Amino acid sequence: MSQQENNSSRDKRWSLQGMTALVTGGTKGLGYAIVGELAALGAIVHTCGRNRDQLHENLREWKAKGFKVTGSVCDLCSNAEREKLVEEVSSLFDGKLDILINNAGGNIHKETLDYTTEDFVALVSTNLGSAFHLSQLAHPLLKASGAGRIVFMSSISSVVSINAQYTIYSATKGAMNQLTRNLACEWAKDNIRVNAVAPWSIRTPLTEHCNNVGESFLSPEIVSSKNILKTSNDFALKYSCTFQLLDDEIIRKEVVNRTPMKRFGEPGEVSSVVAFLCFPAPGFLTGQVICIDGGMSVNGFSMG
Repeated sequence: MSQQENNSSRDKRWSLQGMTALVTGGTKGLGYAIVGELAALGAIVHTCGRNRDQLHENLREWKAKGFKVTGSVCDLCSNAEREKLVEEVSSLFDGKLDILINNAGGNIHKETLDYTTEDFVALVSTNLGSAFHLSQLAHPLLKASGAGRIVFMSSISSVVSINAQYTIYSATKGAMNQLTRNLACEWAKDNIRVNAVAPWSIRTPLTEHCNNVGESFLSPEIVSSKNILKTSNDFALKYSCTFQLLDDEIIRKEVVNRTPMKRFGEPGEVSSVVAFLCFPAPGFLTGQVICIDGGMSVNGFSMG
């Protein structure tokens, strides 16, 4: 094989050129970063969000950058709207889908004894049910592509205990991790790889206003003083958040102190890992949950 052929083969292994992708919750936070990352690498991306104005503004931005991105308004809490979304994606991409990024999710900050049955059902449905259902719906499209990839947006709270207000949220993300492993085994015969990423504190525009997908896990006494809603896209559920999270010096210090790298992560440090999982190159990598946490999940008792 000539050097030119070697280079061409290597380029294809590390390219998303012409591949099709669906990124849920791509209008804000990490979802927005992931859409931009995949599109910049040549993918043709469809995304969704609940806020029509925000979606259209983002689509204009992506178009100005030369990205191939389309979008639709969708409430992923609805079975019918999930089905409609996948039908639209199938039509756009001729019945094939290379990449599915299950990014949507949320949290209701309450201690377990304060959860109502309705709270529990809503959170499980939002975090686990929607991701499961979308994966199920997208399976024929991913199989038809010949080399499908699914990436779930998990959380560091799925692998380490954070605090009392994350118990149910952590359970949904832990279940997502096991869904990742099982689907990786079950769908390997269809040449579909399934992985997950588990971020810790990531600095996004949304974390300047509330505890968004940035995963800023706080001590119970801090959280309980501020009934926080954490959402990784447009899900509103039924709680609100009106304070400046990262502007709170106490919170900032606590998060940084728990992180060996002593800083918040950046959106690109998550979206780049997601992109890596979508490249053809790591074709034997499946069933894994990758922590993107500055070392937080492996940090034991530190004297320094």
